[in-house]
Amino acid sequence: MVAPSVSLAVLITTLVALGPLSTDFYLPSLPAIAAALATDVASTQLTLSVFLIGFAVGQLAYGPLSDRFGRRPVLLFGLMVYVLASVACVFAPAIEVLIAARFLQALGACAGPVLGRAIVRDVYGPQDSARVLSYMGAAMALAPLVGPVFGGALTVWFGWQSTFVFLTLFSFVQTLLVWRMLEETNAHRDAGATRPGRMLGNFRTLLADRLYRGVLLCNSFAYAGLFAFISGSPFVFIGMFGFSPQAMGLAFGVMVSGYIVGTSASGRLSRRLGSARLLAIGAWLGAAAGCAMLALMLAGFVHPASVMVPMVGFSCAIGLIMPNATALGLANYPKMAGAAASLIGFVQMSLAALVGMAVGHTLGDSVVPMALGIAAGGLGGLASYWLWVRPAPQLG
Repeated sequence: MVAPSVSLAVLITTLVALGPLSTDFYLPSLPAIAAALATDVASTQLTLSVFLIGFAVGQLAYGPLSDRFGRRPVLLFGLMVYVLASVACVFAPAIEVLIAARFLQALGACAGPVLGRAIVRDVYGPQDSARVLSYMGAAMALAPLVGPVFGGALTVWFGWQSTFVFLTLFSFVQTLLVWRMLEETNAHRDAGATRPGRMLGNFRTLLADRLYRGVLLCNSFAYAGLFAFISGSPFVFIGMFGFSPQAMGLAFGVMVSGYIVGTSASGRLSRRLGSARLLAIGAWLGAAAGCAMLALMLAGFVHPASVMVPMVGFSCAIGLIMPNATALGLANYPKMAGAAASLIGFVQMSLAALVGMAVGHTLGDSVVPMALGIAAGGLGGLASYWLWVRPAPQLG
C-alpha cells in the first residue's frame, strides 16, 4: 500500500490542476487567437467548450480502465496523449485545427484530475479525503491565480502559441515525474470493470444512490456557473471593459482568490463541521453571490467591480463545494472509486460545456448572459443540495 507523503500530495495536485491550467492559462489569448486565425467569438470560445466535451467523454473511460488495469499505466497513457496534442495546438494553422487539437488535448488532460482524485481515495481513505482534497484545492488555485497572469504576459511578448508551448513542457515534466515517482495505488483491481454491462451497472448503482446523485449535481451546477465566468470573462474584461491581457489575468486572479479562501477553510474545518455542512454553506453562498451579480447587471450597474466582487464570493463557494462533494461522492465506493470519480467529472464537464457554448453564442455586447449562467449555476447547486443531499439517510 502506498503511504501518504508530501511529495505524493504535490504530484497529485499538479495532476488535478492540469484541467484548469489547460483552460485558465490561455484565457487571455482568446481575443488574440480570434484575430490571428480570422474567426469570431463563438468559434474561438468553442476551443474551450470542445475541451470540456473531450474532458467529459474521456473521464468515462479512464475511471473504469484504472479500476481494471491500475492508476499508473492509464495515467501515463493520458499524459502522453496530452503532450502530443499540445504540440498540435502550437502549430495549428486554422481555428478548425485548433479546435480538433484541443479535443485531443482534453482526452489526455482528463486522466490527471479523475485519476488524481481516485488516488487520493486509494491512499487517504474516506475520512481524510475531503481534508486532503481541500488542501490540494488551495494549492491548485495557483493555476487560475498565476496562469492567466503569465499566460497574458506570454501572449503579449511571444504570441498566443507560447501558451501551448508552456503546456507542452509542463505536461512532459509531469509524465517523467509520474514514471519515476508514482507507484500503483489501486489495491482493488476489478477484471470486469471495463465490460460494458459492468460499466453501465456501476453507473446505474451510483445514480440510484440519492447522496451520490445529489453531490454530483451540486458539484456540476456550481462548476457550470464557474465556467460561464471562465468562458465569458476574457471577452467581457478585454472586449467590453478595455483591459489588456495582463490586466485581465490579474483581475481573473483577484476574482478566483476566493477559491483559496474556500478550500483553505474547508481543509481546516472538515473534521469539525463535516463535509455535508461545508457543502451546504458553499451551496447557499454560491446561490447568493450568483444572484447578486445578475441583479447588479439587470439594474444597470455594469462595472468591473460589480462583476469582480460577487465573483470572489462565488469562487469561495466553489472552494467549499467541490472537495466536499467529491469526498462525499467517493466515500462509499472504494472498489469503484475510478468509476465514481469518472461520472462526477463527466456530468460536471458536460454541463459546463453546454453553459459555455450558450454564453459564447449570446454574450454579444452585454454582460447579462455571463451573469445569468453564474446565477443559474449557483441556484442549481443549492436546489440539488436541498432536494437530495440534505435529506440523504447516509448523513444521518
